[in-house]
Amino acid sequence: MSLRVGVDLDGVVANFRSAFESAASEAGVSLPVAGLEASTNDPLSSRDIRKIWDYVKRTPNWWVRLSPYEPAQIVRLYETARRLRWEVVFVTRRPVTIGDPVQFQSQWWLEQQGFFYPAVLTVPGSRGELANALRLDVLIDDQIHNCVDVISASTAKAVLLLRDRTDSSVEDHAVSRGIGVVGSLEEALDVLDHLHSVLRERRGRLQRLADWFVVKPRTDDRLPIRPDPHRVTLRND
Repeated sequence: MSLRVGVDLDGVVANFRSAFESAASEAGVSLPVAGLEASTNDPLSSRDIRKIWDYVKRTPNWWVRLSPYEPAQIVRLYETARRLRWEVVFVTRRPVTIGDPVQFQSQWWLEQQGFFYPAVLTVPGSRGELANALRLDVLIDDQIHNCVDVISASTAKAVLLLRDRTDSSVEDHAVSRGIGVVGSLEEALDVLDHLHSVLRERRGRLQRLADWFVVKPRTDDRLPIRPDPHRVTLRND
């Protein structure tokens, strides 16, 4: 049986943060030293935020300017979806800009990244209601409140993509709610591969975070098999 997958755009496949910081500079807004992650002692004012968003909305087709986080993984998602007959829908709350509709800008951008004929929904409301209406099996999102909304209002599973995992409290809270946590789109797709194989056998009988959420072990944390590949031990026999 095919998997029904929802994928958030900004923060998951598109690098919104970098584009927004560039928009701030172009709009004449000086970001705090720590960028968008500034401390509460020096945050962006609501006036500055409005100024940046006004610039974005006045820029024709601004949403096609974003860069992808993991280009190869977007292609992998498309190829895997075609091969395994998944139904993938991209969801976003992007505001309107001058130029083409947000949906078309998003579709055009995805095709440029190698995901052809993408389904894009521009829905400002609840992600949980959307997941329920679309009968999604899983949603990948970079915001924990969206993931909580999904598991609270639907039967879908949620995967939280945290590219910055320095704050363990967010990850701990997600895991305690039965939300899978990954650090990249590549890891998220590994989870989908596993979920696909599990659901084929036991659809409807899985717990929130029992055996569907599996992340491949990181190989870069292991010691090398040979500490010094250039060192050769000579035998004297």
